Amino acid sequence: MRAGLAVLALADARFPGGGHVHSGGVEEAASRGLIRDVADLREFLHGRLRAAGALQAVFAAAAAHAAARGVPGGHWRELDVELDARTPSPAQREASRAQGRGTVRAGRAAWPSPVLEELLAATPRPHHPIVLGVLAAVAGSGPREAALAAGYLAVSGPSSAGVRLLGMDPFAVNAVVTELADDLDRIADEAAATAGAAPAELPAPGAPALDLLAEAHDRHHREEVRLFAS
Repeated sequence: MRAGLAVLALADARFPGGGHVHSGGVEEAASRGLIRDVADLREFLHGRLRAAGALQAVFAAAAAHAAARGVPGGHWRELDVELDARTPSPAQREASRAQGRGTVRAGRAAWPSPVLEELLAATPRPHHPIVLGVLAAVAGSGPREAALAAGYLAVSGPSSAGVRLLGMDPFAVNAVVTELADDLDRIADEAAATAGAAPAELPAPGAPALDLLAEAHDRHHREEVRLFAS
């Protein structure tokens, strides 16, 4: 019961980890006219889950597995570096670490643990999926549950962005998210099956389009900041 509640809390948009402020590429895609309606959002979310969502699920599961069995600090550094290598976009890497920082703060309050402190000693600004996996394990959940939470978060934030930014029907958007159930289950199963692999051997699903959208969004944001500062 306690483990199940922890996973639900970690996947909840109200969990103060900062995930709700990340559109996952929806904002930039919408500004370019790539997402205009629910049908467009459906295709975007399907693609995002199978790429970025799968990657986050893989590393959340691996982190949960590592936390449960106890690993030296070098393993945490290696896991963090390998996720860096699978995230070509600097903007995506920074967003992941920023969300990880917010999740660490919330996790310290909810599930204080020496394991979390060991992670932070090894890598002070860990990626979000790694923090997520550690917290899931500390609360008693396994790699598959951590992967489910990570995969769900990869689409729940962007789906909310569709409602917030484009005024989409929230009921229709929620229905789109529920359509992803089978894909999410498959991704969680695959992530759990590889959770015990060496970090360098973990799968590396990628999404170049999402990387490009993230970089474009970051560039536009910096230009706006310079404009208002001048």
